[in-house]
Amino acid sequence: MNTRKLVSLVIALAMVMTMCLSASAETVTELPRNESLYFAGQQWGAVATWNPIGVNQNNAMACTAQAIGSRTLMFETLYMYNFMDGSMTPLLADGDYAWNDGMTEMTVKLNKAAKWSDGTAITSADVVATWDIANKIGNGTATNYAAFISAIEAVDDNTILIKSALTEAGAPVNPLKVVEFLGNAFIVQKAWIETVAARNNDDATAILNDKADDVVWSGPYTKYISNDQQVVLIRDDNYWGQDASMWGKLPVPKYIVHTIFADNAAGETALKAGEIDVCQQFIGNIQDLWLKDGLPISTYMEEAPYQVCLTMPTAFFNQNIAACQNVTLRKAIALAVDYDSIIANAMTNQSPTFTDVPRSLMNPTEGEQALYDHDAVKDLQWAGNDIEGAIKLLDEAGIVDTDGDGWRELDGEKITLNACCPNGWTDWQASMEIVADAGKNIGVDITTLYPEWSVYQTVFTNPSQTEYAIFMYSPDGAGPAQPWGRIRQFMGGDLVGVENNWTGNWGQYTNARADEILAAIPVTTDEAELKALYTEAVEIYLTEVPSFSLMYRPAVFHEVNESVWTNYPDATDGRNIPPADCTDGYGIAALYELELVNP
Repeated sequence: MNTRKLVSLVIALAMVMTMCLSASAETVTELPRNESLYFAGQQWGAVATWNPIGVNQNNAMACTAQAIGSRTLMFETLYMYNFMDGSMTPLLADGDYAWNDGMTEMTVKLNKAAKWSDGTAITSADVVATWDIANKIGNGTATNYAAFISAIEAVDDNTILIKSALTEAGAPVNPLKVVEFLGNAFIVQKAWIETVAARNNDDATAILNDKADDVVWSGPYTKYISNDQQVVLIRDDNYWGQDASMWGKLPVPKYIVHTIFADNAAGETALKAGEIDVCQQFIGNIQDLWLKDGLPISTYMEEAPYQVCLTMPTAFFNQNIAACQNVTLRKAIALAVDYDSIIANAMTNQSPTFTDVPRSLMNPTEGEQALYDHDAVKDLQWAGNDIEGAIKLLDEAGIVDTDGDGWRELDGEKITLNACCPNGWTDWQASMEIVADAGKNIGVDITTLYPEWSVYQTVFTNPSQTEYAIFMYSPDGAGPAQPWGRIRQFMGGDLVGVENNWTGNWGQYTNARADEILAAIPVTTDEAELKALYTEAVEIYLTEVPSFSLMYRPAVFHEVNESVWTNYPDATDGRNIPPADCTDGYGIAALYELELVNP
């Protein structure tokens, strides 16, 4: 237990007695506090469906499939991804997956102890049926993986063969995405899939939107209460995972409760009051909660940046706008931005600086940082607030103020750009203000624009838009296909021109050599060759500057109040459980090790 926890323990013991006597005003059903783990920051609004093969479920606790580790409270994946070390721990699978020599086929064994909630065995037929229905109805599993997996076949009841999609030359398209599938896609019971298909007359749209109130699950929890004020999952005490081949026991909390708050401020208030145990939202100056307020609240790390940062909110230059096509102008703006101010103010130091972790295409984790040659690119990296260097670049390129109005011109036209992000995203808005200030400091007119998210999302995903010049969005964080996937999001030519583009390369940048590198990385197994490819990709990115990251940021925030429960994952505990809100990927291991402060 670290220092801040010891300091706040007395307060925690006092708080727990109070909380056992009263329920939050938000709670409509009282549950035993010493059996319930309360969450905030993930569920917004009432659950729409419990359908693991559907879409638009708005079901954060049960139906969140994601590359950083799918949320396996109710539905389970073959493996659990751990973003701390990139490992894949078997869940429904038994042992490691095995590639053939050409990585065109992967063999996965299933755990013979795995059972559905109705007591029937989980078999290869269920995995095949999950894949087949995905392709039939075009759900998220098909959207994410149909381009990389050609088929999934049953070898026997407990063995599956996953076949890679192949290029014309017979090579696998992307083995990294096949591995990602293992920890991302929920496996669903064949018999239940057939039931849903039959009652919806095999209509894809109807199947995708089926409410699934009769769904069969395999995970340790199932639905209990669901309304517009809270979502409650209850532990399935018959869960197969208590078998010695898996966890060997049940998770500790009987109830998983997500209160539906109006906004982040309400969630933060509840966390401070001890009404919430686990919070997934940005809280400015989080350290003040224990250093100044003495509350029993902690994060994964006791010192800044407090969290594990996996992604990099980034400003993209719109290549549809003539000025943004100028490399010198892009580099000058990126050099001039005061990133230390962004990190100190917008992120309240919950991010390493670009001096601590020099910019590249990699997140700050040790695994990704080891993938490229730092010395080879150090002359291209910048930490920001280099006004003098930016001015020199522009002057030498002849991008100067010729009419004396204080603003530079390019090709005879005053440079006028906007810097955009959604209204209400306060840390992003603060970042865009600092980008605009950087423009003023170097004679480039940059104004800020903050449309509502409902509008913003329709513009930045439009490949032909000219409304936003510099605009923010976050690339992917961690996952088995990273950092390849993130590099594709920054520079992948195959994403240029894609309508309603949520996948990446939102600035529409193209570079033929970058595309060659992206094609080579997934099929390169030699570590030296792979490092050379990643290094060259970083060189291209830092030279061309199609976008510039403004900060490092967690993919999920992990803030816990230890007034009721303790023994959460901690950077110093040596357990290698990721700070993933006790629910995502291998982060769910935390639920099996929680302890009551006052048993």
